[in-house]
Amino acid sequence: MPKVKVNNIELDYEEYGKGEVHSFFSEKYRVVVVDLRGHGKTSIPSKDYGVKFMTEDIKQLLDVLKIEKATVIGFSMGGAVAFQLASSNPEYINKLVIVNSGPDFNDMGKIGEELLSSRTEFLKTKGLFPLAKEIAYNMFPEDDQVEIRNQFEERCKNNDYDAYYNSFVTLMDWGLGEKLKDITVRTLVVASDMDYTPVSFKEEYVKRMPNATLSVIENSRHGAVIDQPEAFNKVLENFLNHE
Repeated sequence: MPKVKVNNIELDYEEYGKGEVHSFFSEKYRVVVVDLRGHGKTSIPSKDYGVKFMTEDIKQLLDVLKIEKATVIGFSMGGAVAFQLASSNPEYINKLVIVNSGPDFNDMGKIGEELLSSRTEFLKTKGLFPLAKEIAYNMFPEDDQVEIRNQFEERCKNNDYDAYYNSFVTLMDWGLGEKLKDITVRTLVVASDMDYTPVSFKEEYVKRMPNATLSVIENSRHGAVIDQPEAFNKVLENFLNHE
């Protein structure tokens, strides 16, 4: 993957032809995929974590690549980054796609409080490797998902402990609040029927957005792009093809 200097880090990204998610969509679109700060082969800074730092990273990457507008697709924490970019820099957004994420990680009620408490406690007492195994199993528990479960676990294990911890706790402290209603770009929210947060959670915030629709993927947990790739690709293709 090439790297580019942005926002005091080296950001790792890949770019696929024009028109995999990759090969499926790159036949028709220019596809850019990114390792967020502290992840993959992107720099691991000692400080400066959080959604707003990550959003500035993506903004500067778009500038370097001379991309004036893009359909921004964000999964999980990437969804928070996509939401923040649409809020703070709407001029960069053509369409917005949010996958199993939300606009207010700091206001998720009991679900959010329990997630923050249990995951940080697990991380501190048992470490990153057992947490990676736990997350991978929760996301891909079926007998026919052993291969993708193991692959996901290995990727999680490769995270830096401090980078993972700082990314997670700052994510759980982030939210758009009332700014959500000001996002007017055409938005698709994709929800798995067995995600950590229920479909009703996504239905509630979609109602607060002036130009958003919700699509539910069945028989899917948090990693919809991995456990139901064909269904996800179909939903995304339909959204991209219809104005």
